[in-house]
Amino acid sequence: MKIQESAENYLEAILELTEKHGSVRSIDVAQHLGVSKPSVSRAMRVLRENGYVEMDKDGLLSLTEQGAAIAERIYDRHKILTRWLISLGVDSADAAADACKMEHAMSESTFLKMKEHILREI
Repeated sequence: MKIQESAENYLEAILELTEKHGSVRSIDVAQHLGVSKPSVSRAMRVLRENGYVEMDKDGLLSLTEQGAAIAERIYDRHKILTRWLISLGVDSADAAADACKMEHAMSESTFLKMKEHILREI
């Protein structure tokens, strides 16, 4: 399913923060993405309504199976592209920022071919 880039970024952030810290609140997502708490609140409402995110009574966020599938796909792209750009000599901060832009723009078939090539090369 195709969702907007901003939604993919929120889902990816929840996944990344969950892996690092175990639990995630909206404020954590806001700080991680550098956006306002009201922006995160609106996004979480939409993501919950569409079945990508759940929030428990304590305000902890978790991905649904559908949300996790999208987040994992985007996060895999991010890690692979960042690693590849760094191997080309790009500064790690620039590589991560550029990978974030690239991960949303390419088709699945293009990414899979790139991934195959990148993993052979590095």
